[in-house]
Amino acid sequence: MTHINESVILNQITKIIGSNLKILVAFSGGLDSTVLLHALTVLRNTTIPNLNIRAAYINHGLNNKSNSWGVHCKHICLNLKVAFCSYDIHIYKSKKGIEAAARDARYKTLRRILLQNEIIVTAQHLNDQAETFLLALKRGSGPAGLSAMPVSIEFGHTYLVRPLLLFSRQELTMYAQKNNLTWIDDDSNYNQIYDRNFLRLTIMPCFNIRWPYFLKSVARSANLCAEQEKLVNELLEDYLSKLLTTDGSLKLDPLVEFSEKKRNAILRSWFRLYKILMPTRVQLKQIWQDVICARSDAEPKFILADNVIRRYKKELWLLPKFNDITKICLQWHLSKKIKLPDNLGTLMITNVNHGKKIRAPLPNEEVTIRFGLKGNIKIIGHKYTKRSKKIWQELGIAPWLRNRIPLIYYNNELITAVDVFITDSARCIKDHAELSIKWTKNKRLF
Repeated sequence: MTHINESVILNQITKIIGSNLKILVAFSGGLDSTVLLHALTVLRNTTIPNLNIRAAYINHGLNNKSNSWGVHCKHICLNLKVAFCSYDIHIYKSKKGIEAAARDARYKTLRRILLQNEIIVTAQHLNDQAETFLLALKRGSGPAGLSAMPVSIEFGHTYLVRPLLLFSRQELTMYAQKNNLTWIDDDSNYNQIYDRNFLRLTIMPCFNIRWPYFLKSVARSANLCAEQEKLVNELLEDYLSKLLTTDGSLKLDPLVEFSEKKRNAILRSWFRLYKILMPTRVQLKQIWQDVICARSDAEPKFILADNVIRRYKKELWLLPKFNDITKICLQWHLSKKIKLPDNLGTLMITNVNHGKKIRAPLPNEEVTIRFGLKGNIKIIGHKYTKRSKKIWQELGIAPWLRNRIPLIYYNNELITAVDVFITDSARCIKDHAELSIKWTKNKRLF
């Protein structure tokens, strides 16, 4: 290809961004994002005058030139009359590798800085799509992984769109040269220790010489995989909806009747609902054997990245990793709302009746909030004292909740497990003030 029709690129970008007028560009200063930013400003200056464009440079600190690249990006934005912002981030070591860790940190920052009604646009192109497909193939991915990158995906409260996926790096280079654009050439892109660079520099040129339409063929295969995956998900929707409980857990009894392939597909659909890292085939087998098929009196669990998969009462639960809060003791001045640890929400005294009322503390009683019930307890409605574990079991409280329910103490006397039970020590006294506690729980608390 010796020329590029700029209007084709501009029309595609217009089509992809649709009616969205607030745009945040992930701007690295490289060829791809420079072309994208320039094309957006052309649209703003011609056909979409209300287009509001911001550009964000994320400094990963992985290259000694990264600060000067930020200056370059700021200068480009100044010339194009685009609002510019820059953020320094720290990359933590990850089993997934430095590239994945940098990408995760970058997207986390972009998600944080997005404004209301603003979409984020990134500059991945046809070559990137082919490389992503081949990397997924190398990992042994199925249709979901081979679907590679979609044009648009949900991103936080908004969307991330990739308007340049139809265009090759060669086409973007010609656009940049025709418009006399300047861009950063990151020397780390030539380090073939990274798989993507090895593909780009060593493997892809051979493919493209042998098969000139290889890039478009790979993109077509990725789209076919995406269609296949979408069809499978649609077919599974009815099965999944019947297995889901109102709490989002998965009923296990019907699942046992399905074939292994169908069972695994339903489990993947369930995980996809929560937008977490998809387990491998080996991990799915471990979840089935070690959690779902564990003996009935066990409390099995499986760690999957930042989540925990547990079985309880013939249901499968997907939970976040919880911090140990059993050593925390909070003093509570009842006139004020108090924030609970580990994203548990808040407690406050209310005039509205929330459950059974308890007596107010005496002047010499200090009110504290603790976690982790121990010892023998006598609760109202029970004739005898019982061990804490027995109480939780009889009340049907899941094991992972037991150390997360706030316990109210007057001095060292347990008064109530909020919203669960009250003890004999909480009995209301004649002519003595009474209290009702409201626990406002954060969304998807458990």
